[in-house]
Amino acid sequence: MKTVYLETFGCQMNELDSELVRGHLESIGYGFTTEPGDAQILLFNTCSVREHAESKAYSRLGIVGKRKKAGEDLVLGVLGCMAERDGVDMLRRYPQVDLLCGPGELDKLPMLIDNVAKTAVLPGDQPAEDGRVALAGNTSRRSASLSATKDDLETLDLARAFDPDRATSAARSAYVRITRGCNKFCTYCVVPYTRGAEVHRPPDSIVEECRRLAAAGVLEVTLLGQTVNHYRYHHGIAVTIDGRESPQIGPGLKAFRNEPIDDAGITTFAGLLARIHDEVPEIARIRFLTSYPRDFGDDVLEVMASRPRICRYLHVPAQSGSNRILKLMNRGYTVEEYLEFTDRVLRHLPDASIAGDIIVGFPTETDEDFEATKDLLQRVPFKNNFIFKYSPRPGTTAIDRFEDDVPESVKKLRNNELLALQAEIGAAVHADWVGREVDVLVERKTNRRPPNAAPRSSADARVSLGAGITTTPRGDGALPEPVQVAGRTQGDLITVFDVVDADTADAMIGRITRVKVDGSGPLLLQGSLVETGSFAS
Repeated sequence: MKTVYLETFGCQMNELDSELVRGHLESIGYGFTTEPGDAQILLFNTCSVREHAESKAYSRLGIVGKRKKAGEDLVLGVLGCMAERDGVDMLRRYPQVDLLCGPGELDKLPMLIDNVAKTAVLPGDQPAEDGRVALAGNTSRRSASLSATKDDLETLDLARAFDPDRATSAARSAYVRITRGCNKFCTYCVVPYTRGAEVHRPPDSIVEECRRLAAAGVLEVTLLGQTVNHYRYHHGIAVTIDGRESPQIGPGLKAFRNEPIDDAGITTFAGLLARIHDEVPEIARIRFLTSYPRDFGDDVLEVMASRPRICRYLHVPAQSGSNRILKLMNRGYTVEEYLEFTDRVLRHLPDASIAGDIIVGFPTETDEDFEATKDLLQRVPFKNNFIFKYSPRPGTTAIDRFEDDVPESVKKLRNNELLALQAEIGAAVHADWVGREVDVLVERKTNRRPPNAAPRSSADARVSLGAGITTTPRGDGALPEPVQVAGRTQGDLITVFDVVDADTADAMIGRITRVKVDGSGPLLLQGSLVETGSFAS
């Protein structure tokens, strides 16, 4: 049996892709290892959005190249956006690479691996190019028909296997793809070219996948899409010969006017959220990302407000607080429209958490533009912002259209200034939760040693966990040292609290428990368990 090492770089989309690839390969007999030195097949699922992730991937290719030169019999594959963007030129520039597979063709990966093995049997033989390359990209932009029935990637989603014992799934959380691709063409972004046009999955398939995940023990699903609120499925258009609905190309941007749709033949994003909430009650939390501000209707907010298991959390990148820069980025909205959106969110969901993305140092960004971005941050109660320095990315419109004219020293200064400002804003947002009780999905143990870590007697062991778990005192009657655990609230606020020992911490991972917030900081809440039931350690 061939052993595979799979490493993922970049976003949640890539994490889900890797999970699906792993399940697909395991189902046909491949084994997996967490150590690259133990693998005969090494796969790197890459990202082109951030320079750091790309640099790490290239470093891994160099390491494997040295191993192959030293005589090791290895298969090296590059998956994802870097493979798609660079195409077959990567095979010429990096001869150690044996196969390329873009994000829209991952279902063909087993065939590519098999082809490499079969066509490289003779010393010095080089496999045929078409036997080791599967790329789709923007060639998937079919305008003549909404049907995407020839797109077999849907089989990966439908055939997924969720393993609750894997470390990455220990919190019983899973991603569910509802759309692929993107139609917006922001000038700094390569995704529309590497992942193709928006393709929307049939709602029945999405709901059924959520049911299967719930049956496997999943408590939380996160619906994924480059623009999740663009989800719109027209029933009866993309149908297979046996009558099943298939993925279909989404409508253009002009289809979204924030007007409610009362049509039984169309499932909107609001309708999809309602269906998952109402039809899969075993799922305790439903999240989604990423959202686009201009096309986010009140119908979605109303569904969120009326269904308690839909998380009050929105990740809505602003990218800049300058209308001039937003226009150069081709973001398609103004600062005023962004603020109108966040105002609507907080009217419908006063306790909602809002997170965003900001790019500093975009070409031609002036001090005035930067001050406008600072002003935007101060006007929205962001729980956090992911702040990045602009770097030209190959394959984007911006790299050809704009000179990267903001000095690196200025980018770094602005980046640090925004990070400091966001820390102040985040601290104020988190402080507003002190004194409240929140439900926390416990995800992991932290490395922090609680300050009250001296051994305690069994008389001090009464503690609330509310999960019906019991442990046993040590033979000398003393208790092990307390352990800090971390999890997230419905609003995606990181929350830490202490439990009596490591066994208790392990037992709580993947459970939702009630916590009282006692303190806060710029990035997290600190709390203590609410005594809904006590147990001894």
